[in-house]
Amino acid sequence: MPISEWKWERIAMDFVVGLPKTLGKFYFVWVVVYRLTKSAHFILVRIDYNVEQLAKVYVKEIVRLHGVPLSIISNCGTQFTSKFWRKLHDELGTQLTFSTAFHQQINGQSERTIQMLEDMLRACVIDFGGHWYKFIPLCEFSYINSYHSSIDIAPFEALYGRGCRSP
Repeated sequence: MPISEWKWERIAMDFVVGLPKTLGKFYFVWVVVYRLTKSAHFILVRIDYNVEQLAKVYVKEIVRLHGVPLSIISNCGTQFTSKFWRKLHDELGTQLTFSTAFHQQINGQSERTIQMLEDMLRACVIDFGGHWYKFIPLCEFSYINSYHSSIDIAPFEALYGRGCRSP
């Protein structure tokens, strides 16, 4: 995989599915990882979102903050293999690469990020039951401010050049 020349230009994405039903009816978390620094966004989405709705979420949560990436690696299902999704990225100039599930050589970073998120969510479900979804922003904050041995630093510090101020 080529190394990024600029922030957030090569990303990986996947879904965390099978989560307990919430009061807001969110059913899964869309995980988007910047492959160079391991920074990530955890985005709540409903299972009934169609591809157009997912595209709007993508623009709102990723493109708005980081611009249009050069490439995306994903092993996501039909939402991302649809004609609409491919057409959208053709127009945006983004190369889409699809991998098979748990193909560590291609998409291992998002798989590892998902494992960490699932561990955090288990704790939230145990402690907060049906309200686990309220803690997704704190899970993201904790994740990006935690040391990662693969980069020998926290993702926030790798991305911004200094540690995040936190309590």
